[in-house]
Amino acid sequence: MIVGIASFLFQIDYVNCQSFGSQFLIFFKTKFIFIMKTIIIAGFILCASALINNSSAQVSIGININAQPSWGPTGYDHVDYYYIPDIRCYYYVPAHQFIYQRGGRWTFSYDVPPAYRGFDLFHSYKVVMNEPQPYLHYRDHFAQYNHFRGNPNGQEFIRNNHEDRYRDHWHDQHEADEEWRHHDDGQRHHDGGGDHH
Repeated sequence: MIVGIASFLFQIDYVNCQSFGSQFLIFFKTKFIFIMKTIIIAGFILCASALINNSSAQVSIGININAQPSWGPTGYDHVDYYYIPDIRCYYYVPAHQFIYQRGGRWTFSYDVPPAYRGFDLFHSYKVVMNEPQPYLHYRDHFAQYNHFRGNPNGQEFIRNNHEDRYRDHWHDQHEADEEWRHHDDGQRHHDGGGDHH
């Protein structure tokens, strides 16, 4: 449309515009050309900025390995949610929150559901889900993935992977609890063994 207007204005018959004065016509055309150039340049700048911002957003949204917990499965550059069949809840990776039903409502918490307090997340299967609010489809997920309950095999956890890209993964309290649990078990075993001497 802008190109059509410009073409129309430049085709104005000079003879028909003599009443306006040749100086005015020259001034008008000069100003119009300046305005058109300004609009075109501004358009190019806006388009370039949009492309750069979009590329940056894709990079920041596309990879979130550093936000994934140590008990999460390896092999995923981006994860939004885990569904954990053993404790029937979801884990939202960006906010590090568990999502489960309580009193008929979905609850967001930094800890596992109260009924599973102390649950070992390193020995449970996680289903990666990259979709908005997957917990709204809980019944479907329960039926589809219930066979993974009690099956910790088949997944390598981030904590046990030594690739550079997992070096700065998210460390949470569950990882600390698991390390303390193993330390405590080893200490009891050591003390118990000493009683037999």
